[in-house]
Amino acid sequence: MTSTVVAGVDGSAASTVAARWAAEEALRRGAPLRLVHAWPWLTDGVSSFAEPDDLPAAAQRTLAEAADAVRADHPDLAVHTDAVLDAPVDGLVAAAADAGLLVLGSRGHGGFAGLLLGSVSMAVAGRSEVPVVVVREAGSAGSPGSPGAGEVVVGVDAHAPEEEVLDFAFRAAALRGARLRAVHGWDLPPLFGYAGGAVPAGEVAQLETLEAKLLSLALAGPRERHPEVAVVEDVRLGVARGLVESSAGAALVVVGRRRRPVEFGPRLGRVAHAALHHAEAPVAVVPHG
Repeated sequence: MTSTVVAGVDGSAASTVAARWAAEEALRRGAPLRLVHAWPWLTDGVSSFAEPDDLPAAAQRTLAEAADAVRADHPDLAVHTDAVLDAPVDGLVAAAADAGLLVLGSRGHGGFAGLLLGSVSMAVAGRSEVPVVVVREAGSAGSPGSPGAGEVVVGVDAHAPEEEVLDFAFRAAALRGARLRAVHGWDLPPLFGYAGGAVPAGEVAQLETLEAKLLSLALAGPRERHPEVAVVEDVRLGVARGLVESSAGAALVVVGRRRRPVEFGPRLGRVAHAALHHAEAPVAVVPHG
C-alpha cells in the first residue's frame, strides 16, 4: 500500500496533531507523506502551485514547522510540502484526488473555540473522493486519550452494507494489528411508536436477534478476505448513539458517506455527522456508491 497520505496544515495546533497522526499512518502504509497548505492568495495565482521562495513568510513558516515536527518524530519518513493556490476546501479536495488518504485537524484557525469540528473539515469530509480522517486536537472535548491504541470501530448498516467502507476498516485494523468492532445500530420499527406504551421485551429480543444475523451476513465477505483480523460483532439499539458510545478508547472510527451526483443538499448522513462531532477518536469518512 504505497498511495500518498496527504495532510492539510494551516499552522494551527489541531493541524499539527493531524500531521503527526498522518505521519504515523504513512509509516504503517509504507507511503510518503505530503503536507499541503491551501490558500487562494499565496501568490498572484498564475500557477496552480507556488515555488517555496515565492510564498509569503507565514506560508513558508507553516509548511516548514509542520514538516520539522514530523521529521523530528520520524526522520526516515519521506515528507513533501506543497502550497496550493486555492480556497482551503477546493484546494485540499483537489490536492488529495490521487492520494490514498487525506488527514485534517478538526478545527483550524478562525474556528469558534466551542466547536468540535470546523467548517473546512466538515466540507472536505463531505466532498472528497478519497477517505478523509479528521483528528481532534489533544485535550479538546472528544479527543483521543491514547492515539493509535485500542480497536478500530466501523459503523455497519447491516441492511445495506458497503464493501468499500468495510474493506477500509478491515485494512485499518490489519495495519494496526488491532481488533475490529463492527457496530450495527438499529431502531425500533415506526409501528411501535404508533402503538404507544412500552415495547414488550420479548419482541425487542427477537428483533435484535434478527439484526445480529443480518450483521453476520454483512461481514461474511470481508472476514473471508481478511482472516487475520479478529472481529467483534456489536448490535446496539440506536443507530448513531451506538457508534459514538463504542468510540471511547478506539484507535479509529470508520463511517461511510454516499457519493452524491448533485452539488446541493447535505453531503454527510446523520451517522457520519454524529461521529465527526461526538466520537472520542479520529474519524475516517469513506466515500462509497
